[in-house]
This record gives sequence, structure tokens and C-alpha cells, in this order.
Amino acid sequence: MIVKGTIERVEIGTGTWALKAEDGTTYELDVSAPDELLKPSLKVKVEGRVLEDVMTLAAIGPVLEVKSFEVLK
Repeated sequence: MIVKGTIERVEIGTGTWALKAEDGTTYELDVSAPDELLKPSLKVKVEGRVLEDVMTLAAIGPVLEVKSFEVLK
């Protein structure tokens, strides 16, 4: 799947990174997301997949495994 949106840092528990999609959906980024992606307010297009078999402490939305991403202007 491809999702466009903005990267956010969510301060819940120990903190987590999220992608706020253009359609309003919040995806929690998988722990393996590349460091280059983890910048607050970064506008991106992410290719990945939702991990159905993962639970997190933050529980802010579906967990998105990032396969690749592109920074948008």
C-alpha cells in the first residue's frame, strides 16, 4: 500500500513515531522504520504494509512496516 502524510512524534509511554495520513488515519511506524524518516513534520509518501499480528503499548493505530519512502515538497 502507498500512504501520503506527515511524520509525527507521539509522546505516549516511551514515545513512538507515527504517520498521519492525508485521509486522517494515524499509522504507528514499525520499530524498523529508517532513521531518515523519523523527522517531525516531514511530508512523505510511504510504501509499506500494515502488520496485522503486532500490538504496541501506544496503540495509536495500525502498525505500518515501511518498505520505502519518498520525501515530498
